[in-house]
Amino acid sequence: MLEAPLSRRRILGAAALVVPVALLGGCATPLGSYGVEEGVRRLLTLSSQRAFERLVRPGGFYDDQLTRLTLPDTGGQNNVLAAVLRTNAVRGRIAMALNDIAVDAADRATPVVLDSIRGLTLADAVSVLRGGPTAATDLLARSARGAVIDAMFPEFSNGLRSDTTEILSAIVSAQTGIDYTAIARSAADQAGAAIFRAIGREEAAIRADPRRTGDPVLTALLLGTRG
Repeated sequence: MLEAPLSRRRILGAAALVVPVALLGGCATPLGSYGVEEGVRRLLTLSSQRAFERLVRPGGFYDDQLTRLTLPDTGGQNNVLAAVLRTNAVRGRIAMALNDIAVDAADRATPVVLDSIRGLTLADAVSVLRGGPTAATDLLARSARGAVIDAMFPEFSNGLRSDTTEILSAIVSAQTGIDYTAIARSAADQAGAAIFRAIGREEAAIRADPRRTGDPVLTALLLGTRG
């Protein structure tokens, strides 16, 4: 498992590559079109940074109802396995294993999200800033969710075959026909959705009180586009 400090360095290093709105040259006003586009990117970068800071900590997914992963649907498995997976003790242990894997998977997703922010097409940045509390995150999710899931899938695929197998093998024989690929894909999809929910929560908090960011230009953009 990668250490959380490494994840934070990756987040902060990538965030530094986004041109600060306040330093943009050639903008007569922070509400110029280029400044507004960079403002949206700055909002998303700060929201993502804060979200990943939470998620890459131990228990970052499991300890939060908003992001906790549950055991994916095991339809199609044989009756023995299905019966075992219905027991709360087993489901709980596997769910905790999935959430632990998600912490490592989030580290893989971090650069994908930040790269997507830099490359985001903003046809109407002002409307994004004037949108709902998660308008920017919703736009980002539509653009990047597939890539985020693909980036996390290998971590779930490998993790399931190691951690979760140890749990199941003590209870069920090897002939149960566990579809690890389907479970890993479902878990990666859950984790992707959880990441964007976490980013959206941070975006909403920033919008609710932009002055707390300490960023005067982002504050001006958010307050100036209200109404």
